[in-house]
Amino acid sequence: MSPDPLGAARPERLVELLVDRGETVATAESLTAGLLSATIAGVPGASAVLRGGLIVYATELKHVLADVDAGLLARRGPVDPDVAGAMAAGAATRCGSTWGIGLTGVAGPDPQDGHPVGTVYLGLAGPDSVTSQALDLSGDRWEIRLAACAAAIDGLCDWIEGN
Repeated sequence: MSPDPLGAARPERLVELLVDRGETVATAESLTAGLLSATIAGVPGASAVLRGGLIVYATELKHVLADVDAGLLARRGPVDPDVAGAMAAGAATRCGSTWGIGLTGVAGPDPQDGHPVGTVYLGLAGPDSVTSQALDLSGDRWEIRLAACAAAIDGLCDWIEGN
């Protein structure tokens, strides 16, 4: 059997937690380009909790689809903690979910807009607040993208359990 590509993260934990609470989740993904939503959807029963996802790989789509403020994008660029939080809030609003997850960053192989490879921001939006955190990930493109998904799953589970 091959090792678990997500490491310790368990999408089953997220689905079970949301089912037990009668809540839902949506994603807005840039560097992961739908990998997070696909990971969640791979869990039996995910259809009860996964509302949908926005793939906002292009900067302008972060504004158009995820409602990220155009001025924020112009001032700070797409790789920014506030952009990640706004993406999460936009996903929750657009998809009508309880929780939103936003992921933006640099998977490589080259730096982007002065940000080194592995710079990733995770945004989480809930019913009452939005938060974001910086992730400093390493590896090749695939490994960084997988690690971002794992951090998003674990991060949302931890945040929900703390509320």
